Amino acid sequence: MSTRILVVYYSSTGNTAALAESLAAGARETGADVRVRTVPETVAADAIARNPCWQAWVDAGPHHELATLGDLEWADGLAVGSPTRFGGPAAQLKSYLDGTGGLWAQGKLADKVATSFTTASTAHGGLESTLLAINNVFYHWGAIVVPLGYTDPHLKESGNPYGGSFVSRKSAAPDDVALDALRLQGRRLATITTHVATGLKRAE
Repeated sequence: MSTRILVVYYSSTGNTAALAESLAAGARETGADVRVRTVPETVAADAIARNPCWQAWVDAGPHHELATLGDLEWADGLAVGSPTRFGGPAAQLKSYLDGTGGLWAQGKLADKVATSFTTASTAHGGLESTLLAINNVFYHWGAIVVPLGYTDPHLKESGNPYGGSFVSRKSAAPDDVALDALRLQGRRLATITTHVATGLKRAE
């Protein structure tokens, strides 16, 4: 059976979604079965309308199916992504993660392999703290956290060992450096998840 990878993201303008797609593509390169899911928009329509890029993204949707708790149960490994909001993940994504208490209490999230990714509009806008905040959820689950690291020479150019990221100056779309880093992150996630899943089956 193929390794099952879930990519869950929130995106307000499409940049985080682009990273999610690149990560998913990297995971698929290993032969993994990949689901890409998003979470509901919860911000008031008038607030969205003040940002043309945000409004355009909403108008162009829906972009992916909405994530369910069943998707988490299905997955062997997962990647979670969000734009940074004041140094942490967006409330839309956090709401989904906050709803996992029942699965956590049953031990159904333990030993899953997990990684995170993010975007921001400024170079020091909270990229690393957002990734670490997402990872905090994984620690509580008992998941196995996989950082991006500097596991490939290309990643020294992208510069973030915690997880894939992109700084969108002047609403720029993700560049090839960022997208390649996310593809490598997807391959790394799927490969390590396969090793972990194989080891757990042998131990049973």
